Amino acid sequence: MRLAAHGRTGDKGDRSNISVIAWHPALYPLLVEQLTEEAVARQFSSRRPTRVTRHLLPRLNAMNFVLDDVLDGGVNDALNLDSHGKALSFVVLAMPLEVPEPLLPLLRRPIPNHNDTMETTR
Repeated sequence: MRLAAHGRTGDKGDRSNISVIAWHPALYPLLVEQLTEEAVARQFSSRRPTRVTRHLLPRLNAMNFVLDDVLDGGVNDALNLDSHGKALSFVVLAMPLEVPEPLLPLLRRPIPNHNDTMETTR
């Protein structure tokens, strides 16, 4: 998924907002088709959201998900060490995405691992 889109996340209380933005407009319909409220709810099943709501933003080639009750009560109430929603977009971007072959050239190339590209000297 991260080769097809990027994400931003925010939180307020016990609610997280996750935005997913297509890297290319032609990929947006594919994201709309596969990144449903049900699929995102399954991806976050361990956090047991009480509701997942999707808002489509077609002019931005984006969508926003609102996940209720996923932050263990929120920053001030949670016993969890990291109860912020900042990293939750990575959970969405880790979801598999079936991409038809004609759209494959539109995917972003993975960022190389710096360990693979660095030369080591002794």
